[in-house]
Amino acid sequence: MSRFPSSSTLVLYTGLAAVSFALAAQPAQAHGFAHGGIGSGFLHPLAGLDHLLLLIGVGAASAAISSTLLIWALAGAVAGGVFGAMGGSLPFGELLAALAITAVAGSILWAEGKGSSPRLSLWGGLVAAAVAVHAMLHGLEAPSDHTSLSWWLGAFVGSLLVSGTTLLVLRRLPRTVTNRLALAVALAGGLVAFAPLALVLR
Repeated sequence: MSRFPSSSTLVLYTGLAAVSFALAAQPAQAHGFAHGGIGSGFLHPLAGLDHLLLLIGVGAASAAISSTLLIWALAGAVAGGVFGAMGGSLPFGELLAALAITAVAGSILWAEGKGSSPRLSLWGGLVAAAVAVHAMLHGLEAPSDHTSLSWWLGAFVGSLLVSGTTLLVLRRLPRTVTNRLALAVALAGGLVAFAPLALVLR
């Protein structure tokens, strides 16, 4: 038995270290009003740690359960984005967005533990709802001027790139890597959700 970790384990641990540093380096759930066109839109979902974690979680769930979940995610993104752009919001939206990360990642572990084919409509609804909450926050932040359409296009391309790449990479790796990543993302979602409370108590 080799004393050295496998390459997939090294990749996972490197990713966990990067997430840990990112959590420590920035305020949790920090969002602001967006500006600019397609480039700004492309970077926007990648700049917020909670949004980035969700995109990775969606890609991982698509790899573990069904690639059809990407369609559910798109539906949730459209619904939530329109709702937010029209001024709609939910109580504790930031907290819900962070907990949605844990819910999506947890679905992978749940499906693995059941050892049977999951109901796609159940997981699809969960992913759509989780993405809708995040898209609502994007809608509240998105520019409302002439750059709006190009901004949304950029945000869509950036989001698809992260989730799609995660899906393709994980499909080439052992299932254990996906499960470990899901556990890490679920825990990170919890940290993002409750870090502000810890700061207040401190």
